[in-house]
Amino acid sequence: MDFTNKKVLVTGGSRGIGRAVSQAFAERGAQLAIIYNSNAAAAETALEELPGEGHIALQCDIADPLQVASAVEKVVQQLGGLDVLVNNAGIGTYHPIDSTSYEDWQKTWQATISTNLIGPANLCYCVAQNMIAGEGGRIVNISSRGAFRGEPIKPAYGASKAAINSLTQSLAIALAEHRIFVGAVAPGFVNTDLTSARLASSEGDEIRAQSPFNRVAEPEEVAYAVLFLASEGAEFSTGTIIDVNGASHMRS
Repeated sequence: MDFTNKKVLVTGGSRGIGRAVSQAFAERGAQLAIIYNSNAAAAETALEELPGEGHIALQCDIADPLQVASAVEKVVQQLGGLDVLVNNAGIGTYHPIDSTSYEDWQKTWQATISTNLIGPANLCYCVAQNMIAGEGGRIVNISSRGAFRGEPIKPAYGASKAAINSLTQSLAIALAEHRIFVGAVAPGFVNTDLTSARLASSEGDEIRAQSPFNRVAEPEEVAYAVLFLASEGAEFSTGTIIDVNGASHMRS
């Protein structure tokens, strides 16, 4: 999987899965644009650790359509085009239905859908316009195991990821004629700073035991699946959703 001189945009690229994805692309010759929401220090650190030259980081709240359009325009201008989009940024706020106020329930659903679904959809739109005018490209959306097995204490997150799967497959059909290939990667639990507290708690053993490997995924394992879908030769896998959950949830 050689990405020499490919221009890659990764949202949420400053930590966790996004950081591992950015690192993996850069190690294989790509030029990266990292989008982050608020943690400029983390973005700068991630940028400094990327091998190669010409990488950039941009602040953008992907829930804001105007910021999305502006950020994509800046990335295209500064990198000289875009070959790959990885929609990784997202939120997952806990809001169990039996203990959340109606006001907080509404706020959580609105924020989650705006960030996890509308934001990626807008990024797909803006990036696709550039790819259609060029020579095509790849779009990889980060979904979740929760899209299939449910998320009882953060149902908006599970619903948003199920919608991302549908968006992925709709766009795979709509954009095929433009040589734009679209896929998704659906991780289970991943060992990142966002999951560290739960994995270190009394719940950690139960979470790890969900997989017959008795562990959770590492970010690099998710990144490898992303690289495959973005690689030359994977075109006929467009519309695919790759599970990276260590057989903790099986579907057919």
